[in-house]
Amino acid sequence: MRLSQQTWPTLVSEVRLGRETYRVVRPARASRHGMLWERTWGLELSVDRATALTVAMAWGLAARSPNSLVYLPLRQARPAGSANRERLLDLVLLHHRLGFPASRWKQVRARLGAGRPHRVSLPPTAWRPSVDHRRSRHREFRDHLRWDVAADTLFLTGSRPAFEEQLGEVRDLVEEGPAHRAQNPGAHCCAEIGIGSRPHTDRRHAWAELHVEWCTPHG
Repeated sequence: MRLSQQTWPTLVSEVRLGRETYRVVRPARASRHGMLWERTWGLELSVDRATALTVAMAWGLAARSPNSLVYLPLRQARPAGSANRERLLDLVLLHHRLGFPASRWKQVRARLGAGRPHRVSLPPTAWRPSVDHRRSRHREFRDHLRWDVAADTLFLTGSRPAFEEQLGEVRDLVEEGPAHRAQNPGAHCCAEIGIGSRPHTDRRHAWAELHVEWCTPHG
């Protein structure tokens, strides 16, 4: 599966709160099998093939669309009989330029309405950005993804370089994962995405890991 050949059916909503209007992009069809929850060491996201593609398209869009909140509703995806009883979370990806306060999300989410159908396609260059990963190891590097949890939602906020720094992990999960699983059924297949910054300059949002694991759907 090549991401450069994919289009993503979405719904676009314009929500006005006070003087601000927010553009929210979400999948036309909610995920049935993706689950996101917080753990002691970070956050865990389990995905099937369709959800992995949705996450990748949302990631690419968030990097290149600084005026949109990209929303993935995941809280209702818990399969019947699941042993997982942690609090499930939705996911929102957004550019830091928006300056969106997570405390407003509950109000925005309640006003989304039906949304306007829209298909997202990204150029091939979006999936192979020129990223110098050595820069992220420097103490002066500031393009980290920041994270927060509010209104049962994980927010990942950053610049275009911050999203593109981690894009390779997401891309490889989608493009290489199916073949790897076909050759090695049951093998562990995941993306390990660093969020926050090192050293731990912000206790509340210190460095953590978003572990995205390919899982076999149940139910």
